[in-house]
Amino acid sequence: MAELLDRQEFRRQMEEAIKGKHSKASPFAVAWGDGKLTREHFARWAENHFKYVGPFADYLANIYSRMDDTWTEAKDFLLQNMWEEELGGDRHTDLLIRFAEACGTTREAVEDPRQATPFTIGYQGWCYSVSLREHPVVAVAALVVGLESQVPDIYRRQTPPLREKYGFTDEEIEFFDLHIVSDEIHGERGYQIVLDHATTVELQQKCLEIIRVAARMRWGYMESLYNEYVKQDLEAVAQ
Repeated sequence: MAELLDRQEFRRQMEEAIKGKHSKASPFAVAWGDGKLTREHFARWAENHFKYVGPFADYLANIYSRMDDTWTEAKDFLLQNMWEEELGGDRHTDLLIRFAEACGTTREAVEDPRQATPFTIGYQGWCYSVSLREHPVVAVAALVVGLESQVPDIYRRQTPPLREKYGFTDEEIEFFDLHIVSDEIHGERGYQIVLDHATTVELQQKCLEIIRVAARMRWGYMESLYNEYVKQDLEAVAQ
């Protein structure tokens, strides 16, 4: 029977829940980091990624609206995160579109809901569902710990090839540089919110399980991009 975990053990188990399905090791991320992709592949990634991250402030707003008013620091974090997504300088989605256009696609294609794999659309729907239906601390565990905290490790490996191999400018890849910094902070704040507010055995176990699910969801999303857009091209090159 599960017991209430102390903060150190709970944190360790949350981190372990991501390991093994961390998307930095997914085939798409590895091919990107190894410099095997093309600008066309990056364009397809951007078109899909917009469908996931474009509504991120909406997911956070859904969680915020259901949080207890006494969770002041947690609510302040969600507001700050939403502000950074939508109002803090350039909107994050505009930076993503800037990168997409540098890859040869258009704003219209990025914003077109038809320009995405079925898994991407399901991934977006899962994020909406979690933000609307799960206990607020469980939703934070899923979306901030399980998903957002992975970003710095993914982008640290993907960003150097964009400069060194593909010749993108700093302005064109600002989306990645920004998220290496901001999502490291966001991920840590997410961990602290879950540590502070998952105060029962049931909530701790729900958080751990949904972090595992979130890691599998992000992996599946990346795997769908690889299978849809990359696998056949890399196999043709290898022949």
